[in-house]
Amino acid sequence: MKKSIASIFVLGLCFCVHGQSIDKIITTNEVSRIEKVLSADDMQGRRTFTPGIDKASAFIESEFKKAGLKPFMSATNFRQEFAMTESKATSSKIIIDDKEIDNKQVVTFSYQPQVSLTEKSDVTVVKINKGDNLGKKFNEYYNSSKSYLVLVDPSFNNVLPNIQHIERISANPGNNTILFVFGVSQASTFSIELKNVISKKSLNNVVGVLPGKSKPDEYVIFSGHYDHLGVGSPEEGQPHPANDSIYNGANDDAAGSTAVIMLANYFKKLNNNERTIIFTTFVAEELGGFGAKYFSKQLPADKVIAMFNLEMIGTESKWGKNSAYITGFEKSNFGEILQKNLEKTNFKFYPDPYPEQQLFYRSDNATLAKLGVPAHTISTSKMDNEPNYHTADDEFETLDIPNMTEIIKAIALSSATIISGKDTPTRVDSTKLR
Repeated sequence: MKKSIASIFVLGLCFCVHGQSIDKIITTNEVSRIEKVLSADDMQGRRTFTPGIDKASAFIESEFKKAGLKPFMSATNFRQEFAMTESKATSSKIIIDDKEIDNKQVVTFSYQPQVSLTEKSDVTVVKINKGDNLGKKFNEYYNSSKSYLVLVDPSFNNVLPNIQHIERISANPGNNTILFVFGVSQASTFSIELKNVISKKSLNNVVGVLPGKSKPDEYVIFSGHYDHLGVGSPEEGQPHPANDSIYNGANDDAAGSTAVIMLANYFKKLNNNERTIIFTTFVAEELGGFGAKYFSKQLPADKVIAMFNLEMIGTESKWGKNSAYITGFEKSNFGEILQKNLEKTNFKFYPDPYPEQQLFYRSDNATLAKLGVPAHTISTSKMDNEPNYHTADDEFETLDIPNMTEIIKAIALSSATIISGKDTPTRVDSTKLR
């Protein structure tokens, strides 16, 4: 991997913090140290509800304490704990038109200990046909409060393992049952018998605060998610050539979490923030953004001035070094403010070049954006051609650490007028969001 420090040294030594250059606070050595810990094999891919995610949380907590942050909302520590409901199937028997269906063809979502359904029950039979938008149809039924028997065309069999891999967890479980049955086209009669073990499981965000000087009740948030996919197997992904099945998530999103820690250190040493800064690493982003959803309910949205969500900044963007993009650029003037603050540098923020990917809605910024907050994700990931995305090859060695360091500096400098209270980004029009 080629790394040219000279080519990315663009922010200059004129930005000083109590006599220190920003380049002496946000350094490649520190970025490397933190990133290596979070993406190490002993974190076991930081999957939610595993010892690996607990270990990652403890490390981030220690970094927040070392930086001198305060706990959030008078908490006794940096853990923002909450619970979710988990469902694990113990048995299932599904008969459609007098034929018993192989359980390998079925994916069920239910939070009831026992389920018995027939064609006479309050359940709707629907189809996902060849050529349909599977993702759109799946989300429509998966997020519904009604019960569905969904018959999926066999042309989608290749995505069956991905759907089977979805965790059965919910913050607010309903009484409905949703079954996706692959390879079956008709269901005139059916009998469905399910048994599940229902339990409560705890998890936590990591949140630290730097109180504002003159505007303590106005909040600026820097966030990333610290969970990833855990340990995979050949049928669940693309293992490392050396049979390494740990999904280290170095770029997704140990890079964002590293940036949050680095920014916490920077702004604490600067120590002149007029608005309160909240630094948070979210849990369970990969499972549906549950950490961000819980966090968003803990403070009034109208007091959140801006949210910088940092997601996959460890590789070069499509424009090369000294650049990143902002999702939902057109939805507020957040990006314009950031770019104006970087006019004297060679760094540039661009609008999201992958609008078809709907990235604005796919990360932890979405929850607060839907409440009107100028909440945007900053990323460099080439989503049309990012070879290590969600694979076991997303490891420390694939990152461009010098470039990532410069991105973190650019984020720090571009946020200056928002943190000082000089600039207030326009609100997102939540009525125009899907």
